[in-house]
Amino acid sequence: MDFKKKLLERFLRYVQIDTQSKENSDTYPSTKKQFDLAHLLVKELKEVGLSDVEVDQFGYVIATLPSNINKDIPVIGFLAHMDTAPDMSGKDVKPQIFENYNGEDLVISKDLGVKISTSEFPEIKQFKGNTIITASGDTLLGADDKAGIAEIITAMEYLVKNPEIQHGTIKVAFTPDEEIGKGVDHFDVKKFGADYAYTLDGGPVGELEFENFNAAGIAIKIQGRNIHPGYAKGRMINAILVASEINSMLPVEQRPELTQDYEGFFHIIRFLGTVEEAEIHYIIRDHNREKFEQKKQLIQDIIELVNKKYGSEIVRFQLEDQYYNMREKIEPVYRIVEQAKQAMIELGIQPVIKPIRGGTDGAKLSYMGLPCPNLFTGGYNFHGKLEYIPLESMEKAVSVILKIVEKSVK
Repeated sequence: MDFKKKLLERFLRYVQIDTQSKENSDTYPSTKKQFDLAHLLVKELKEVGLSDVEVDQFGYVIATLPSNINKDIPVIGFLAHMDTAPDMSGKDVKPQIFENYNGEDLVISKDLGVKISTSEFPEIKQFKGNTIITASGDTLLGADDKAGIAEIITAMEYLVKNPEIQHGTIKVAFTPDEEIGKGVDHFDVKKFGADYAYTLDGGPVGELEFENFNAAGIAIKIQGRNIHPGYAKGRMINAILVASEINSMLPVEQRPELTQDYEGFFHIIRFLGTVEEAEIHYIIRDHNREKFEQKKQLIQDIIELVNKKYGSEIVRFQLEDQYYNMREKIEPVYRIVEQAKQAMIELGIQPVIKPIRGGTDGAKLSYMGLPCPNLFTGGYNFHGKLEYIPLESMEKAVSVILKIVEKSVK
């Protein structure tokens, strides 16, 4: 099954639409421009032949491929997100196509000195002979997650055009704001109507993920006492130093740059300060729920200790859980992971089952009553100017979707 032409056309069209989400926005979706892609997808889904296609006030695009069999089977869903990360510009993306990649350093932009070095990124060498898609060196590409969108729609189109392939009811959804952790805040699981689903939001071919971090964020504010330094002895409280003291009391080995696999971390993501006041923000992550709770307690204990040291509540904080490990909700219906695993095996793809060192819409959806493992899209180096995706890997993602649909009928 050759899906290359359709996939390429769709993907190139989608990545050129700016859908970057925005943190700390008071609207939903966080940027109105995400509707530009949403409305295009509504049009395309209708043209492909899906029914009940709509986009709602929150930017959710949903559609249905009705069953063509005479028996009741669980309704399956496929989801991907429309937004791109705030980390790097998604405006004026100029995709480049490198056909028959030669296996050497891939120069994205000579003028900007941007290249994917095989010494730094040796995994790219396995795609010698493939068609590689990148941006132009000054933006991200947007394969995360517009590749997932293109793959889902291409698979649905194939099913419509080949009605001899039996399938139950299939639900499709494209969501905004995943990159800022708000992708399904207003998603109506009951209205969507799927019994289980898969997000297509992973990386290399074979990735199959059903567990992710438990996640929390903490904002810490320090109120110092600024006194003229010439007369400060015993009176000044330097908020910068107090913030540094708090950071120094967290375990060094539990920083993201020193952890891997199932190891959790404290990640300082913002540090602002003067002598008078300072502010530090962390994200807290761990796959193990007990260790996650211990991490949250540790940072609170540190704050309590610092307040006792200085004799007043100079440190205040706001701690919020963000999402939880979906493994707890997937394990009771583990057959849906096995279904995807077997689909890959039958296609000659080696399943790579590993924990997500992050989160997906699927994590929240699983706790909202829609068990939702994550599948690969085929891309690499997401969120930056070195992002790339082989077209042949996208083809494999389409094939996996179709094989899952096939197996869901049996």
